[in-house]
Amino acid sequence: MTNLKTLHFYATPEHECSYLEGFEAKTLFVDPQEIICTDAYSQLSDLGFRRSGKHIYRPYCSSCQACISVRVNGREFVPSKSQKRVISKNKDLTAIAVPPQFTDEYYELYANYINTRHSDGDMYPPTPEQFSAFLIEGGQQGCFYEFRDSQGKLVALAVTDYLTQGLSAIYTFFDPTESRRSLGSYAILWQLQEVKRLELEYLYLGYWIRECQKMSYKVAYNPLEMLLHGQWIVVD
Repeated sequence: MTNLKTLHFYATPEHECSYLEGFEAKTLFVDPQEIICTDAYSQLSDLGFRRSGKHIYRPYCSSCQACISVRVNGREFVPSKSQKRVISKNKDLTAIAVPPQFTDEYYELYANYINTRHSDGDMYPPTPEQFSAFLIEGGQQGCFYEFRDSQGKLVALAVTDYLTQGLSAIYTFFDPTESRRSLGSYAILWQLQEVKRLELEYLYLGYWIRECQKMSYKVAYNPLEMLLHGQWIVVD
């Protein structure tokens, strides 16, 4: 079992912040050569770390605390009226868990999503190598949740890691032409249902930044908890 006290961490030099224009950022990484067991990864998640490919990291900015880790209590979550409508609009979808892997079908959906929804971001332009490095590499236990319609068409895919206390929503991409379904929201709602079904407690949603409009959706799920000054606090 991995002991957090024996892990090695590395801080990056300051670099341009991906979220806030005009800000410099710094990131703390766990040594990517370390073998991180699920228990240790779960503890790191409670300390505000996230995973991207084989890298487990958290913001390490000395003069800015804008990035706040957030999670939702799946046991206590009750969907709002609007969220119930999203669930209803997608009742024809089926979801299955498959091992993380590269397929032409997955990559086509991913590339279409990035090209359509995130052409202004640092993940553009998409490449097969980027897909693999971002969503497949890494030794943590996780899966791809496929969402397919009644015709078998893949409309969304959620990349999810298993923790001892819950699930960590790593990334979701979906068919941009299916906007009426609100698939990004539905993937979160479905994963919250999965947390409850598995008798776990939390769904970790990564970082929330008040000034970043693209992250505003995360505060729509309650009860929401934020990691503030080293403590998880329930926010209204």
